[in-house]
Amino acid sequence: MLSRLYAKWMYSWETALTNRDKNRIVRPLEWGFDWLQDFSPLAAAAVHASPAQPASIADDYARMTAVNADIVARADEFYSYTTPTDFRLERRHPQLFPTNVRPETLQEDAEIRRQAETGEIEAADFLRFTSPIRTRFPENDTVNARWYPAHPESQKGKPKQAMIVMPQWNADAFSHNALCTLFNSFGISCLRLSKPYHDIRRPAELERSDYAVSSNVGRTTEACRQAVVDIRSCIDWLESQGYEQFGVLGTSLGSCYAFIAAAFDPRIQICAFNHASTWFGDVVWAGQSTRHIQAAFEQAGLTQDQVREIFSIVSPMSYMERFAAQPKRVLVVHATYDLTFPLKYSLDVLTNFDARKIDYVSRVLPCGHYTTGETPYKYIDGFYLGSFVYKSFKRLAQEQQPARELEVLTSRRT
Repeated sequence: MLSRLYAKWMYSWETALTNRDKNRIVRPLEWGFDWLQDFSPLAAAAVHASPAQPASIADDYARMTAVNADIVARADEFYSYTTPTDFRLERRHPQLFPTNVRPETLQEDAEIRRQAETGEIEAADFLRFTSPIRTRFPENDTVNARWYPAHPESQKGKPKQAMIVMPQWNADAFSHNALCTLFNSFGISCLRLSKPYHDIRRPAELERSDYAVSSNVGRTTEACRQAVVDIRSCIDWLESQGYEQFGVLGTSLGSCYAFIAAAFDPRIQICAFNHASTWFGDVVWAGQSTRHIQAAFEQAGLTQDQVREIFSIVSPMSYMERFAAQPKRVLVVHATYDLTFPLKYSLDVLTNFDARKIDYVSRVLPCGHYTTGETPYKYIDGFYLGSFVYKSFKRLAQEQQPARELEVLTSRRT
C-alpha cells in the first residue's frame, strides 16, 4: 500500500516538473539529409534528388535508414577528427544561460549578472577552441568547457587525472558545477563541457537547446557527432597539459554522448552514466520530456520502431560491442520512477552489459528523472557518482604505480 502511494506521488511530482516549461515547440518532421551530406554519399544523393513529385514519407524513411546503416558501418570515420590547433583559456564571469522563462529562473539570471557586474562573484577559466565538426552556427562551433583544475598538492604522488562532465539536455551553465568542485577535492581536475547548442553555444534564435535533439533527424545526428568529437578534443588538450588518466560523466543526453565517446576513444577508462538507455529513438518516442518531438514524428506517420531505426547512428546500442572491447570501470545510475528514460530502457543497458561481461556497478535512485535534481535525491545521486569516481581513479593510480616506480628506477640506473 505504501509503495503504491509513494509511486503515485513520485509520478505526479515528476510529471509536474516536466510540465513546468511552456516553451517546448512542436516542429514538423525534417529529415535533415543536408546535415549529413558532407559525409554520406547517400545523404548527398537524397539532397540532390529532384523527382517530378516530392518524395513520400516512406521513400525518405528508406533513404534515412540506408544513411544510418552506411554511417554505422563507417562509424570510425564518422567520429574521427583532426585535433584543434586553437586551444586557449578564456577568463570571464560565469553566466546562467537559462533555457526556460519561469520568473524564478529569470530572477536568478538577473542576480548572477548583477553579481558579475559588482565583482561579487569571481571570474572563471573556460577552455575554448573551434570544434572540428562545423555547423551553420558560429557560436555553436566554438567549444566551451569550464576548467576546474585540482590543486597541485592534491595531485602529488599519483598520475594527473581528469574528468569530462556533461550535464543533461537543456542544462543551464551552472548545472553539475558542484560535482566538479567535489572531484577537485579528490585531486581530480574537471572540464565541465557545454554540449552543442547549450548555454554560450546556443544560437540567439533559440530559448531552449532544441537543435541538440529535435524532429530534424540529420541535425540531431550531427549534434551528437560534434559532442563526441568535442569530448575527444578535450582529452587532447588535457594530454598536452600532462594528464594521463581520463574519465567521463554524462547525465541523460550527456550519458549518450559520453558512452559513444568512450566506445571510440580508449583513453577513457572511467565512465559514469547518470540515466542511460540503449536506443536513442526509444527515449525520444516514449520519454515525457520529448513528447513534443514524438508528436512531430507521429503526425508524419512514423512508428516507434521507425524512429528507433532512423536514430541508429546516435544510439549506444549500435556501439555496444565496441564499448565492451576495451576494459573500463563503469557506473550506471537509473531511477525507478523515471518517465523520461523509462525504466525498461535503463534495465536493457544492464542486460546488455551483463551479456558482454562489462565491468559495471549499478545504482538505483528511488525517484524519477527530473526529481533526481531535487532534495534529497540529488545528494544520493551525488554520493553514488562521487564515491564511484573517487574509488575508480584511486584504483587506476594504484595499478599504474608499479610501472611508474619501475620507470623511475630504470631512469636512475641509466
